[in-house]
Amino acid sequence: METPPRIVVLGAGSWGTALAMQAARLHPDVRLWARAPEQAALLETRRENARYLPGVHFPDNLRVVSDREQALQGRDLILVAVPTSGFRETLRWVAAHIVPGQRVAWATKGLEKSTGAWLHEVLAEELPEQSPALLSGPSFAGEVARDQPTALTAAAVDPEAGNLVARAFHGRAMRVYRNEDVLGVELGGAFKNVLAIAAGVSDGAGFGANARAALITRGLAELQRLGAAVGARPHTLTGLSGLGDLVLTCTDDQSRNRRLGLFLGQGFDLDTALRRIGQAVEGAETARVAVAKAGEAGVEMPICAEVHAVLYEDRPVREAVRRLLERDPVAE
Repeated sequence: METPPRIVVLGAGSWGTALAMQAARLHPDVRLWARAPEQAALLETRRENARYLPGVHFPDNLRVVSDREQALQGRDLILVAVPTSGFRETLRWVAAHIVPGQRVAWATKGLEKSTGAWLHEVLAEELPEQSPALLSGPSFAGEVARDQPTALTAAAVDPEAGNLVARAFHGRAMRVYRNEDVLGVELGGAFKNVLAIAAGVSDGAGFGANARAALITRGLAELQRLGAAVGARPHTLTGLSGLGDLVLTCTDDQSRNRRLGLFLGQGFDLDTALRRIGQAVEGAETARVAVAKAGEAGVEMPICAEVHAVLYEDRPVREAVRRLLERDPVAE
């Protein structure tokens, strides 16, 4: 019988908390790291994340800590679940404390805003001895926290790393599938957030179900074009971390990216919309570099381009939709 993996999840937002709860349902020794000591103490005392997941109580064996060395000590798997804005910084302090035999993986979706780097590229710079591994797919934190059925992808080039990530979270209501296509899984998880903003904008402006279906379908085509250009495997983008995540985030209001689009479509400015959501909206950051990524790959991604224009070029919502509709007809 295999020894249960000892796990720490870094990041006590909604997603990190939910994943730590899932791991703690399956394994006896699980920690959740919170940056601020006062936050860690509050979570440990109240046994719930009242800000992000109110009313959902922690498993008894989940420990919450803020000390970095204590967080990593004795862990087999270190799962990074912080926003992209803190991803590199987190890897840097992990690099200062990690010991041989520990595996690092991540559950963050997006690209590094300042450099446009894929997160596996950031890992290669900060922890070059680690083989990339990530957990991604169609999932809302609230449903994972409440132990509702979910299917995710554990992507890793190294089978041992992929198996460890899968074993850490597979069980009860969660099924984890393995995939070797790290780049494809990253791409789907990052760019679907931008497309979800587009779907929200369309719905917020009242354009209807037909427009939403068109945006999802043509958005998938954009993912596939970029994937083909950068070397992602085609089946990855029609799987859980591509089509699955795209459909989820474009159609359900639990998605922060979709909600951002809804607010924009209703006429709110970006700052107001972000304040109303009150959490990181990764698609807004990814949109900053999406156009550049597409340009580097020589790929047209008109929906992503229009989202960028609405967010950062003051393009009115209806003009952005009109520009998409007035594009020259091409073969599907």
